[in-house]
Amino acid sequence: MANPWAGEVEVVLDGERRVAKLTLGALAELEAELGGGTMLDLVRRFESGAFSTRDVLALVVAGLRGGGWAGRAEDLRTVEIGGGPVAAARIAAELLARAFTVPGAS
Repeated sequence: MANPWAGEVEVVLDGERRVAKLTLGALAELEAELGGGTMLDLVRRFESGAFSTRDVLALVVAGLRGGGWAGRAEDLRTVEIGGGPVAAARIAAELLARAFTVPGAS
């Protein structure tokens, strides 16, 4: 369902498959959500393993919104993300990697 070459990542919410993608608009929302931090700060936290659950949630929400989902972070409080918190962290990292990697580049 998700096309990694288009920067998409699959997310399962309450058993329903969705596509997440960090579009330019989603990235702008993400920067606003992060406050004073930059995208580079966020990437560094993920690369070093020093990311927070807030970082994961903000990335997943931004990606879902970029994929057409109309929800907010509050909506995910009662939703089961397929694979749980570990999968959510993996999804967040994949979204970041796919947003800033040129497909086919080494």
